[in-house]
Amino acid sequence: MKIERFEDIVAWQLSRELVGRVYRTMRDCRDYSFRDQLQRAVLSIMNNIAEGFDRGGNKEFIYFLKIAKGSCAEVRSMLYVGLYQRYLNEENFDQMFSLTVRISQIILRFSQSLH
Repeated sequence: MKIERFEDIVAWQLSRELVGRVYRTMRDCRDYSFRDQLQRAVLSIMNNIAEGFDRGGNKEFIYFLKIAKGSCAEVRSMLYVGLYQRYLNEENFDQMFSLTVRISQIILRFSQSLH
């Protein structure tokens, strides 16, 4: 299957789902700096996949996928903080954590296929 638009990329689709979950879950969080950083990091995953794809070349795309994967790790790390500070319950943590792991694995396999 040829990918013609970044919207067809599974990692982008899952990161869009993760963005929605983060925004809905953190809507009432009053730790604005934490919420802002988490939202920026989760948006970075989705946006770097899109930007890299539209750059047109595999070398640049792989570079942006690496950034997206790093942002995924940042989100995963911040989810621990959210759990420990009780901004997230166990169920929300588990769902979002699982998504970050899945997205990261997909990005890794996808970038390896582009070499």
